[in-house]
Amino acid sequence: MKAIALYDQLEKDFIFEELSDDWAKDMLEIEDYISTNFKERSMGLVCDFANEINKVFTAVFPTENIMQKMLHMNITDAMLFVHHPLIWDSRRSSPFYPMDKKLLEQFKEKRISIYNLHVPLDNYSEYSTSKTLADALDIEIEKPFVPYHGSLCGVIGKTKCKTMYELEKLFSDLLGHRTRLYLYGVPTIKDGRVAIVAGGGNDLDTISEMIENNVNVLITGISSNREYFSEIHEYERKNHINVLGGTHYSTEKFACQKMCSYFEKLGLNSVFLEGEPVFEDM
Repeated sequence: MKAIALYDQLEKDFIFEELSDDWAKDMLEIEDYISTNFKERSMGLVCDFANEINKVFTAVFPTENIMQKMLHMNITDAMLFVHHPLIWDSRRSSPFYPMDKKLLEQFKEKRISIYNLHVPLDNYSEYSTSKTLADALDIEIEKPFVPYHGSLCGVIGKTKCKTMYELEKLFSDLLGHRTRLYLYGVPTIKDGRVAIVAGGGNDLDTISEMIENNVNVLITGISSNREYFSEIHEYERKNHINVLGGTHYSTEKFACQKMCSYFEKLGLNSVFLEGEPVFEDM
């Protein structure tokens, strides 16, 4: 498939005028590899390295491990689709950091483009981060919520679980690792209603809108109670909001897995590349 045709189709299906993002300012050290369009709006085509694309790989973050996996396959004329154009590690003082220059140079030589949808993939749709997580948890979606850079990035829905302990087990079993429950309210789930905001959804705006919707359970990715997040945890404690965290990576991977079906519909072989959760997120 012609690369320009694929970029145009992604633009048509996911990038809308009201959406905005802000990554380019944190990518100055690799700006020689970044497309002019991405420098201007921080979404879409990050690195324009291919004229033809025969295969697409999807990942949550463009980590060194993910990029090296692709290089070890000795592929050419391909694309790496990522939810984030930067790498995430909450153990660092600045948790987001740029891709490796040497690996980018090898991507350029191998004609492997890099494409990013962050806010456009968070925005409520068949492929969105919170909807795909809700689907994986068998949560019946009631409505999208939480405005975020022109998108609606969360969902409210109903779970079959009766208690937070049941939901915690379901969540842990789905993600394949332990999760973290902050039980600030009663263990029972009122009317089965929960809010889901994949990734970094534990903030005051989310909780305030949950309270307005009479929902007291949040399923999210980053739920850490370290000093930076102490204010939101105190607010949740006062308002009896239960929080269930499953890491940034693990709660957003379902959208990247789902995107494989999008690319397959376009006639492109597509493979999801597994990354690693950072448990300090919780």
